[in-house]
Amino acid sequence: MTAVVEAEPAERFHSVPLRRVVGRVRREGPLGLLDGLGAQANGALVRLNLGPFRPFLVTHPDHLQHILRTRAANYPRGAAMWSALGRLTGQGIGGEGAQWHASREILQTAFSASYLKSMSEQMITSITAAVDDLAARAGTPVDAGVEMTRVVQRVVDPVFFGSLIPDGEGDRLGEAVATAMSSLLWRMAMPFVPHAVPLPGDRPFKRATRTVNDILRPVLAQARQDPRDGRDIVTKLMQGTGADGRPLTDDQICEDIVALFVAGSESSAIALTWIWVGLVQNPHVYAKVRAEVDEVVGDGPLRREHIRELAYTQTVLREVLRIYSVGWAVPRTAAEDDEIDGVRIPAGATLAISPYLTHRLAEFWPDPLRFDPDRFTRENVRNRHPLAYLPFGDGAHQCLGEAFFHQEAALIVAAMMRRFDVGLAGPVEPKLSLTLQPREAVELVLTPRR
Repeated sequence: MTAVVEAEPAERFHSVPLRRVVGRVRREGPLGLLDGLGAQANGALVRLNLGPFRPFLVTHPDHLQHILRTRAANYPRGAAMWSALGRLTGQGIGGEGAQWHASREILQTAFSASYLKSMSEQMITSITAAVDDLAARAGTPVDAGVEMTRVVQRVVDPVFFGSLIPDGEGDRLGEAVATAMSSLLWRMAMPFVPHAVPLPGDRPFKRATRTVNDILRPVLAQARQDPRDGRDIVTKLMQGTGADGRPLTDDQICEDIVALFVAGSESSAIALTWIWVGLVQNPHVYAKVRAEVDEVVGDGPLRREHIRELAYTQTVLREVLRIYSVGWAVPRTAAEDDEIDGVRIPAGATLAISPYLTHRLAEFWPDPLRFDPDRFTRENVRNRHPLAYLPFGDGAHQCLGEAFFHQEAALIVAAMMRRFDVGLAGPVEPKLSLTLQPREAVELVLTPRR
């Protein structure tokens, strides 16, 4: 069953009245509403009439190009999600404007190809140790979200934070970040409600935010007492300057530490969880990945060169991120009046870019729900609209960690596939929160390989 979308002939967009939004959510939940809107609109602009909040839903690559490239300066962050998330991640790398630009300039070197190459051995060491620890829990179902968070934290802490995150705090930190992120959906859906007015999710968000800051803020104090080699993110921030040309304040540094940890752990762990769902639910793909890992890695240790040699595995990672778009919606706000494809966009309007729906447009992805890594052969990528695929965003705010994730994920998949046969203990369905998450815990069944 699909949502009924009423077309307004005077405008080149679909308008969805509040009663239909509410009815669809009641019957099938937020994800059902989103799927229905995407199917009906088929790339056209959609405007949701949610009382005082009337956002545009944007999915077509041509429209995305206008917003993210051609007229990017007119569409900054500043919408509901960023306002809500900013209470956790601050206004530096997690914000907009001059201070965001200053933080991004500082942090770009930490995600450069040369830095990632220099840290690849540390990454391999961390992943190998984490998978070794996971072997002790094989034989009984394990929570993929928890385990992938642990693996990611084992990588992120030494590679980017100089091993400053306290031992034993990983699970508590991962749980707090997940709670904070899953508590923001009401704030996103009702941005017109002042923060002084309580909404569902506010209390767990505040508790989780307090826990995250209690654990991560002391990282800066420890870094000041213990001089670093200058390569980790904390040191780069300590040596960097803000938009005013002055050294970053402790608060600004701490906000960026929190923002980077949230982005580097939560989103990566969710994406890695979906990778196992995608592999197990598509046995022919699973078999090809395992064969490639066996051929490329064999019985020897993981090496940096394997990342590039695991070519089919890399296409699988990209197809997982297409089907399971972790960042399912990314809002922008129109600074001035504009026009997109004949539709007037008034100043102040919110535009919700939805990679989840863009990745399902049949015009660019034939049979879009079919899991097919061959969509990402070089020829297919070259012949596709450049904005038809944007799991890491695009334009000035494109995620700095894209190359890092693909390197990390390929190594994690290889390390686990050579050690285990991986299965699922039960079915898995997605749900919408701030990110696209599994509705229930994903339980992996790990059987050691001979």
